[in-house]
Amino acid sequence: MFSTIDNMTDTFTPMSDTQHVSISPFFNEMRDRHGAIREEFIQAHQWLSSKSLAEIEQLNHQAKQHFIYEGITFTVYNDIAGTERTIPFDIVPRMIEKKQWDVVSAGCKQRVKALNAFLHDIYHGQCILKDHIMPAEQVLQHEAYQPWMLDFDVKGNIYSHISGVDIVRDGTGDFFVLEDNLRTPSGVSYMLESRKISQNLMPDLCEQYNILEVGHYPQLLKQTLIESTDVDNPTIVVLTPGHYNSAYFEHAFLAREMDVPLVSAQDLFVEHGKVYLKSIQGRKQVDVIYRRLDDDFLDPLAFRPDSALGVSGLMSAYRNRGVVIANAPGTGVADDKSIYPYVDDMIRYYLNEQPILKNVPTYQCRKAEDLDYVLNNIEKLVVKEAQGSGGYGMLIGPQATQEQIEDFRQKLQFRPHLYIAQPTLALSVTPILTQQGFADRHIDLRPFVLSSQHEIRVIPGGLTRVAMQQGSLVVNSSQGGGIKDTWVVDSHAIKSRV
Repeated sequence: MFSTIDNMTDTFTPMSDTQHVSISPFFNEMRDRHGAIREEFIQAHQWLSSKSLAEIEQLNHQAKQHFIYEGITFTVYNDIAGTERTIPFDIVPRMIEKKQWDVVSAGCKQRVKALNAFLHDIYHGQCILKDHIMPAEQVLQHEAYQPWMLDFDVKGNIYSHISGVDIVRDGTGDFFVLEDNLRTPSGVSYMLESRKISQNLMPDLCEQYNILEVGHYPQLLKQTLIESTDVDNPTIVVLTPGHYNSAYFEHAFLAREMDVPLVSAQDLFVEHGKVYLKSIQGRKQVDVIYRRLDDDFLDPLAFRPDSALGVSGLMSAYRNRGVVIANAPGTGVADDKSIYPYVDDMIRYYLNEQPILKNVPTYQCRKAEDLDYVLNNIEKLVVKEAQGSGGYGMLIGPQATQEQIEDFRQKLQFRPHLYIAQPTLALSVTPILTQQGFADRHIDLRPFVLSSQHEIRVIPGGLTRVAMQQGSLVVNSSQGGGIKDTWVVDSHAIKSRV
């Protein structure tokens, strides 16, 4: 707990700015190591202190009602209690000082630039493999590696137009990249709706801060998609697998905000190497598809023949340059957790630069010496499926039961190449409102990166995900995590409280 609640007045009672606090292994986003409120959080701390607990609970309730009214939900698969849920939201914003954000932004741009260079290389000259910077078989035999993309040029060598980079802070406050998301990264709609909630429910506090804007993301996304083609005034569509998908709200939201059609496979067809949209005005040629489904389901003639979500002949039209697909097929090979350990090498190899953001030390269980270490230290490590996402297929050693540990031992011994392991990170913490008052919870950050041949743009702030349960290190919404609004602020431009 970072505060106490006065039971008589039910008001938020903060600790003194200089109060002694016990040494914690976690970096506190609100307080420095001496317990003093960080400069960028002072105004927010004063605002919280002026409210009763009941008032802040009411704001959180209003936020939940907003999510329900807008239909902002996500799907939890294999959940017997029901799949549709509203995502938990906490009203206390997460603050990032602008000078810190500038480092994060530069690091994300550098990283995505190198990953796009890697994708171009492995589908063309394969220089990084020939120079033995990374094992050829690990790339060429990867299930996400797409022979369809061999020797196929994409405009500006941009394969991942929309990327998400998951970032955490360790106990010293240093930023680390936890993983890259280059296929169909989601969560941007939560980022945008969180900002709307802050502005609607805390207008006076927002007014005191010079918060960098995020609301222009849909326009920047549309501009990025326009820049992916040479067609003037292109027709763009958002391709969704349907309303049963966990991110369907986001698909519909972005289509609406960009003012482009939201389509499913039944709305599209291929003829003479071009893709067309069925409409009440007749057919209309489609120039850019922002796809929100995985490669395997894109085209039943090219990938899974049982896919009812894809468009027959789509890959032939793509190879014929009759349409642009964003993100490009085959990007998944670059964001696999077994490829992740080599991203620092990619940055040095392709950009001749040193990485701005650090990687988390990673053990590749496909390597005999790494596997041996992981098996002998599994209780201390986080073990993940290389192709896993959403917090599924993961073991957090320090929090696991002996039965779970033994189950993962068997998995590792049977198919070690499917897993990686990392040290258990001391994720940074920030306050949330709980039923017992305010308490610290672990968080991460997903900045969103938009790439075209003209510019790489990073939206200031991104999505902060928070583990709502005490002690939990899992922030994924599918595992009970929630979200916060992320404020990138210049502490020197904060207005004095009236």
